[in-house]
Amino acid sequence: MIQSSTLNIPETHEVPTHIAIIMDGNGRWATNRKMPRTAGHIRGVQAVRKVVEHCARSGVSYLTLFAFSSENWRRPKDEVSLLMRLFIRTLEREVKRLNENGIRLRIVGDLSQFEPKLQQLILQSQEKTSANTKMTLTIAANYGGRWDILQAMKRLVADNPQVGQSPELINESLLNSYLAMSWAPEPDLFIRTGGESRISNFLIWQLAYTELYFTNTYWPDFKEKELELAFEWYRGRERRFGRTSAQLKIK
Repeated sequence: MIQSSTLNIPETHEVPTHIAIIMDGNGRWATNRKMPRTAGHIRGVQAVRKVVEHCARSGVSYLTLFAFSSENWRRPKDEVSLLMRLFIRTLEREVKRLNENGIRLRIVGDLSQFEPKLQQLILQSQEKTSANTKMTLTIAANYGGRWDILQAMKRLVADNPQVGQSPELINESLLNSYLAMSWAPEPDLFIRTGGESRISNFLIWQLAYTELYFTNTYWPDFKEKELELAFEWYRGRERRFGRTSAQLKIK
């Protein structure tokens, strides 16, 4: 079982093992060009492809992308409908490419809210790439950090009814094992594009000791060069995990 960074000190490397990204700014990218917001989402898929390929070449083991939050249902119906169609089209077109590059695809979130066709396509895509080991690409869809913790607690209690009488049996490791991404190490580097400086209910348990990088670049313009700038910033961070700088120098 993967331990959390508040229980043990994870290994750190020059290249992040796990990167989590909020791909923000698609709509504003399009609006600034007097194009419909949907055009920005379509262009954003191209940026996804470039970032996935560059991360795989760079030695990143896990890449997690926030594609659709549980709050995004509040957007205009036409935009949500476009996002769902785009999700289906992207899965249909990209799974073969992922397979050829040894990349495993996983989807996390409350998938029960999606139409049956999309749910089936998600299952098929995950199964087709399940044996790949070069990198794991996770798409967070209809995902929210609070939803994640809540569903973890519900499943934990259902599997361990004795905790109702003995709550001291609940510990961080047990809860962590029920989270949607319990199989992945916590992100080393979080990136948010588009100029906003918040995590927006994304992986709120897992980001406890993650380095947070914010850029004004809109997602459709975020390519290899921008990713390397984030890597360079990350290499300059001192990851102490509760220790002092002096303790790091003793190593």
